[in-house]
Amino acid sequence: MADQTRSTAEAPRPVVEVVGATVRFRAETALDGVDFRMYPGEVHSLMGENGAGKSTLIKGITGALHLDEGSMELDGEPVEFTNPAEAQRAGIRTVYQEIDLLPNLSVAENVMLGREPRKPWGAIDWRAMRAATADVLADLSLDIDPASPLASHSLAVQQLIAIARAISSDVKVLVLDEPTSSLDLDEVAELFRIIRELKERGVAILFVSHFLDQVYEICDRITVLRNGRLVGEYLTTELLRIDLVQKMLGRSSDEVIVKPRVESEAPQSHAILEARNLGLGHRLSGVDVILAEGEVLGLAGLLGSGRTELARTLTGIDKPDTGTISLDGVIVVPGNPRKAIGIGLTYASEDRKAEGIISQLTVRENITLALQAQRGIFRRMRASRQRELAASWIEALGIRPASTEQLAGNLSGGNQQKVLLARLLALAPRVLVLDEPTRGIDIGAKVEVQRLVAELADNGMSVIFISAELEEVLRVSSRITLLRDGRAIATVPSDELSVDSLLALIAQPDDDE
Repeated sequence: MADQTRSTAEAPRPVVEVVGATVRFRAETALDGVDFRMYPGEVHSLMGENGAGKSTLIKGITGALHLDEGSMELDGEPVEFTNPAEAQRAGIRTVYQEIDLLPNLSVAENVMLGREPRKPWGAIDWRAMRAATADVLADLSLDIDPASPLASHSLAVQQLIAIARAISSDVKVLVLDEPTSSLDLDEVAELFRIIRELKERGVAILFVSHFLDQVYEICDRITVLRNGRLVGEYLTTELLRIDLVQKMLGRSSDEVIVKPRVESEAPQSHAILEARNLGLGHRLSGVDVILAEGEVLGLAGLLGSGRTELARTLTGIDKPDTGTISLDGVIVVPGNPRKAIGIGLTYASEDRKAEGIISQLTVRENITLALQAQRGIFRRMRASRQRELAASWIEALGIRPASTEQLAGNLSGGNQQKVLLARLLALAPRVLVLDEPTRGIDIGAKVEVQRLVAELADNGMSVIFISAELEEVLRVSSRITLLRDGRAIATVPSDELSVDSLLALIAQPDDDE
């Protein structure tokens, strides 16, 4: 029986209650007899590895998927949604990680889409629509012009506008799917302010995130799934973080801790990658990077500090205005990623969907894509050789499901990341630059990627590792280069830093340097 830890105080009636939810896809059971409930005015987190059943349960609640077995109640009344529109009309709204708004329309048009106020003869009442939108935005204390184009606003503001759209009609349950994946600290704080306001109004909020710090900051209750089954429901205040991770993974704490690899020698004595005085407009200024053979060098800094710009410049994607880059004495041709790859310098983009995985190609095709491009159009790899190569990387990296012919777009985020890494590792690079390789993947996949990075370094590969999670950078890296406003302000051994001291260095005002 699943471990159930619940509040001893008498709680109000759940706004949503699911009993015995079971979903099968042919022979595979994605959800197996799961119970789940949410109360009015609470923030509830659904936690588990990719493949644990989180997305399936959410789709069942929001009408995107039919339950094969089980029942659902909304405000104590039985409901059975056949599509998302029915769930929305009943008061269940979802804001997805990939914002489903129309950037070519105004803020008001997006907020009121499909519910535009009409004049008596049927034309849209634009003034009324902007006024209604202004009321919704003001209700959330958002100072946004309803007539402004959506595309003129940042991703963070668009996220808030998507929430405004979701609550512009009567909402009882709000599902937020990875809402903070592309937000900086100030933007997360603004989002959390709005979540707390909605909570005060009695809205039940399902907060889905892989950031444990955020889950513990904003959530009242946590439900854990593993392998499609319920592990338990817990009050956040009564569940230690290490216990949460163990429940998600079904492993002991010793198995989920990755120790950083520490270099004993000075990196300059055997540097493989050297960059001097890199400048890229206002985005980079006078940056030096020295990377040793077999070293993991972390890049840390706030959003906009120049982490991604530095990664793209080092790997020949962006052409610097000043400076030089060399790999083991060979000059890296600026602005030419093909030649960078040719000498062993590879880059994994932070935007896995747009610049990494090709979702309509198979796992086999994705893994062998770069290798085939390197061979050229007239030296085609045999299909049997592609399958053999893909199968070897699937086994080596533990990609699930273990099928070379599965469409990559149907894999979980963690497995897509592994496919992208397999593509790059098939090139046998000397330096691997990883930009946010664990963004949007579950804790189990994160641990596997971190372990892989450590193993690659132990085998002599050099890695540059970028992550917005400072604890992860500390755990994986042997040294860390701190970036601020496009400048490298220091490079420090990771064993001399804590999360607090690292954050203090990053956020330190220029006057105090």
